Amino acid sequence: MSQPPSNSREWHAAEYHRLSTPQFQWGQRVLSQLHLRGDECVLDAGCGTGKLTRLLLQNLPRGRVVGLDVSRNMVMHARRDLQPEFGDRARFVAADLLALPFRDAFDGIFSTASFHWVLDHDALFHNLFVALRPGGWLHAQCGGGPNLARLRERVRTLSQTVEFSPRLGQFPEPWFFSDAEGAARRMRSAGFHEVKTDLEQASFAVSSREEFQGYLRTFVLHRHLELLPSEALRERFVKELAVASDEDNPPRTLDYWRLNLRGCKANL
Repeated sequence: MSQPPSNSREWHAAEYHRLSTPQFQWGQRVLSQLHLRGDECVLDAGCGTGKLTRLLLQNLPRGRVVGLDVSRNMVMHARRDLQPEFGDRARFVAADLLALPFRDAFDGIFSTASFHWVLDHDALFHNLFVALRPGGWLHAQCGGGPNLARLRERVRTLSQTVEFSPRLGQFPEPWFFSDAEGAARRMRSAGFHEVKTDLEQASFAVSSREEFQGYLRTFVLHRHLELLPSEALRERFVKELAVASDEDNPPRTLDYWRLNLRGCKANL
């Protein structure tokens, strides 16, 4: 099986859609906290395959949603699923959150499980602020604090072994997990008002070793696996991590932490 280059922005959209139960559940809880009029224009920043974009659209019967993702595979999947049902009320764009093509465009920005893939959060919050209209809001959640600390330590240790260190020994983590205080400071620096940030634990236990390996390949370690030169080596990497996770209590538990982010842009 050929692998994309190591700087690829792509995701396996079909596998993400199939395995994204915890992300969808987190997103549903975040979405349930929104108080929408029903006519807003909202950016779904990091829309993935569009599961939550659909719920946003259902809650905006007179509004519009722009689904944005850095992965073209995700955008094509979401567009294919949603535009036949929602027409022009659902638009999609493949773009980087550090190069948003919008200014004063949205009444609100919604996002879950995406911001931790952006390493420069100062630039991220600046770009989000610029994309909002005066009076607009940001309502988001991403990984934060000690997110996946146990798994990340195992990944670092395994990456230093003889078998994997030539490719992964110097590979920096592709995520940034901010604490709540740092996130609040960056949001205020970008211009946001009424900032609220907090961390919550959201551990998730996977039912089988096979599913755990699929989850690692699809959600957590695809950037690492792109650097390994063969499918056999990639399989050994995720299998060793899955075997170690059998000793968790409960077994195969992903120690997730979620960072909640709220803020608004003042009216002129």
